[in-house]
Amino acid sequence: MAIPNVKRFRPFCPTCNENFTVMAVLPRDADVDTYLKDAVARHDHKAYQEAKQQHFKIRVGQQKQKKAK
Repeated sequence: MAIPNVKRFRPFCPTCNENFTVMAVLPRDADVDTYLKDAVARHDHKAYQEAKQQHFKIRVGQQKQKKAK
């Protein structure tokens, strides 16, 4: 079940040269552009790149094992 107020934003980080996802519940009178600028300033570039590398890590040397009968 999803939270109905959550908005998904995809700001661009000039340091990483990539878009990243930010999900947030903002008040009605909040300035979205100011929030996104602050989110890009707080973005942890190193952790984001490491998480991407772990997600797409290529496994070498693992083979499917046969089940012994």
